[in-house]
Amino acid sequence: MTGRPGRTGRGGGQASAGELLELVRSGRAVTRGALQQETGLSRATVGLRLDRLFRAGWLREGAGGPVDSPLGGRPSITLEFDDSHAVVLAADLETRHARAAVLSLSGEILAEHSGTLVIQDGPEPVLSELGHWFAELLTKAGHRADEVCGIGLAVPGPVDTDTGRVVQPPIMPGWDGYDIRGRLARAFTEHTGAPAVPVVVDNDANLMAYGEQRTGHPDCSAFVLVKVSTGIGAGVVVDGAIFRGVDGGAGDIGHIRVGAEAQCRCGSYGCLAAVASGGAVAGRLAEAGVPAASGSDVRDLLAAGHPQAAALAREAGRRVGDVLATVVTLLNPGVLMIAGDLAGTPFLTGVRELLYQRALPRSTAHLDVVTSRLEDRAGLVGAGLLVVAQLYAPERVEERLLALGV
Repeated sequence: MTGRPGRTGRGGGQASAGELLELVRSGRAVTRGALQQETGLSRATVGLRLDRLFRAGWLREGAGGPVDSPLGGRPSITLEFDDSHAVVLAADLETRHARAAVLSLSGEILAEHSGTLVIQDGPEPVLSELGHWFAELLTKAGHRADEVCGIGLAVPGPVDTDTGRVVQPPIMPGWDGYDIRGRLARAFTEHTGAPAVPVVVDNDANLMAYGEQRTGHPDCSAFVLVKVSTGIGAGVVVDGAIFRGVDGGAGDIGHIRVGAEAQCRCGSYGCLAAVASGGAVAGRLAEAGVPAASGSDVRDLLAAGHPQAAALAREAGRRVGDVLATVVTLLNPGVLMIAGDLAGTPFLTGVRELLYQRALPRSTAHLDVVTSRLEDRAGLVGAGLLVVAQLYAPERVEERLLALGV
């Protein structure tokens, strides 16, 4: 008796090696028999395609699974994605500070560094310095540069993901349209001597949302993260994928007009970021004689229990909560996460006050309003996981296997 025809893959043919890898990585099919059943491929064809993945070092055999047959027999050998065959580099840029890390393919941070890096200095010195950090971090983590499969970078501005270039970023002067991917790939090579690797660039709030959703809320089909630091931005993850809009501008809620007279760094008046960001709160504190120049200064004051900082943070939270009532009504998320420098009790209290007052009960009935779990590491983890998601997507797997000669 002949088996049923193999199910067609994304390219119109039978399921590819990349699609088998995706089934294993997602946990939907983790034995040879399950892969046969899921795809309709013959045992021999499944074996040939798995052999390529084994030779690439991307799959390994795990422990035996349960015996499915009531007649007994050998337990099925499970298949696992081997997350030790390569590592990922990631960096998260803020206005005056940056973090960088080496991560495993499962998102575990293996080595990390943070320090001063002023984004207004421009892309050349900043990206060159990141290359230097990456070289030192690989040594610290005990990994070779040729083990790196990709680099992820989070930036505080809107990104055209087709090109990896930022588009008119209000707080990144000199970066508009710059070839970030190419320069960071060269910086990696200059400081490590290894060949260039793929570079993924995305907005910081997007990557924070992706990292938090994938690691802490994988079952949440509509997830929103709002980052309130020097500026304000939001990341939206729908069905496990970042929602970016037509050209990467989705989530830019910091430039929604709220009727205030304050001038924003984008040049317009009345933007939410101009009155409710960490930078705006720092400005009001400075006017009152309290030393504060940035969102991180406000965070330090809040941690120290400064009463005026707490009052202004709560007021800022109310303004943001008013806008989020519309966001929640439009997107109906299951989780709304507040992150960034102001993500403490005073700000969260203000958000809740206006959000629940202005949004319809139907929109908030199943909503969890929470603060960041990964905190300062969210952008790094999200960047690393997005690199892995792209490099091991079925359509990229075949291309990479051919390049490896398997």
